[in-house]
Amino acid sequence: MALILAGLFGLGMAALLLPATFLFPGAGLPWRPVGDAAQHAVAQRFFIASGWGWPPLDIGLMGGLNLAFADGIPLLALPLKALRGVLPPGFHGIGLWYALAWAALPPAAAWAMAGAGERRLLPLLSVAVAAVSMPAFIMRFGHAALCGQAVLWLGLGLYLRLVDAQRPRKLGLWIAAILLQGATLLIHPYLAVMTLALLAAVPATLLLRGRGFLGAGLGLAAALALVLGIMAGFGYLGATGDGQRWYGAFALNLLSPIWPFRSFFLGGLVGTEIDATGHGGWEGYNWLGTGLILALLLVVLRHGRAVLGGLRAHAGLVLVCSALVLLAVSTRVGAGHAVLLDLGTPPAALEQFRASGRFFWPVGAALLLGAAVLLSRAGKAGVWALAALAVVQFIDAAPQRAAFAAWAAQRPAWRLDAEALRPAIAAATRVTIIPSWACTGPRDDETREAIVELLALISETPRPVNTMYAARWRVPPVCEPVTGPAAPGELRLTWREGRWER
Repeated sequence: MALILAGLFGLGMAALLLPATFLFPGAGLPWRPVGDAAQHAVAQRFFIASGWGWPPLDIGLMGGLNLAFADGIPLLALPLKALRGVLPPGFHGIGLWYALAWAALPPAAAWAMAGAGERRLLPLLSVAVAAVSMPAFIMRFGHAALCGQAVLWLGLGLYLRLVDAQRPRKLGLWIAAILLQGATLLIHPYLAVMTLALLAAVPATLLLRGRGFLGAGLGLAAALALVLGIMAGFGYLGATGDGQRWYGAFALNLLSPIWPFRSFFLGGLVGTEIDATGHGGWEGYNWLGTGLILALLLVVLRHGRAVLGGLRAHAGLVLVCSALVLLAVSTRVGAGHAVLLDLGTPPAALEQFRASGRFFWPVGAALLLGAAVLLSRAGKAGVWALAALAVVQFIDAAPQRAAFAAWAAQRPAWRLDAEALRPAIAAATRVTIIPSWACTGPRDDETREAIVELLALISETPRPVNTMYAARWRVPPVCEPVTGPAAPGELRLTWREGRWER
């Protein structure tokens, strides 16, 4: 019952925050998608329209760009592509993914807490409400795939069940954990690293408890093998970024968990994210929320012995979370507006995790789950305190939900002449964009925004194109000037003096 109610709560939140035209987009609309969501929508539309190929995530109409490198959420895009014959023109699943993310997180959090043995309705619903009010979840709305943080709660729930000595038969749980790893990779690799870390806490905890951990180690190895197999088969391997050194620039600031940006109760104290590296502090945004901070203070001050007992019982999870914090903090340790420690150039392998501040997300979820479990075990007073603090957490997140709803409701008009270009694009056999993305400068924001907008228009009736914006590439594109006459059916569009010219 608790899981059903939590799911209905999540669905209600999605319905309240997301307009119908956002959930079910189509072609020919008088407004354009914006930001990273535009990139994701473009990639999905082109992928759905492209023929099936190998690797399965290659976007044929974009010269074989891998969908995952444009953050197109393969887990959703693959079934949508299989159903493209019944989808309306111009449909993509990015808006739908946000609704799924909001609907899935509350029951996932309740299921995780049930893994600690809790069966009562009020504690389970309280953690569901608090979890969907975590600022690091709500404020990721600009990046659709990374809103899939329900997988972190599923990972925590699997961890609790897999280390539970009272559950002698765990084969089904391990199968679920392995499949979760594969599915999470097809959402986003960052989330897959986080859930794999939570799974690694299982053998670590069993080892530190002095129990047999070989079976858990084999299960972890199987999950890792599946991840590597998907990466090899679906074209993830060999990806490179833009060649710049970014690890340490988008890190977790030591003050970020207690920096109340967009807090209902304390937000007036600060005006923006805390940043020490000069890159805005957005990727390291991890305000825990007033309700969770009060819950942590309460359990430490009133139930300190139970806290220490919990840390000892789940030492493997503590070690994993500590490692995630170190990874999030990075080699440039910032506190407030100052860098306290700079360890120099990090190993090249860490550049795959340049947005390192994200790795605090499972730590924040684990803190909420731990505080909720301890309060729920502290008698009726603890249960009611948990419920009250969940309400505080929910209220505290009101400015974040308002920002999310305002973002989803925005309807910016096309800056290009969409009505004139649509028939020309539909009649073309190919569209060549001049300049291509590789021919623009890293600070040429105007041209880059214009390219993404034009790609969004083309994606309504996808045609082969010569360029795209992606986070990573197997073969990085190079700037190749377009020369010679246009091929039959080719539409060339050149950005000149602030507008597109044929």
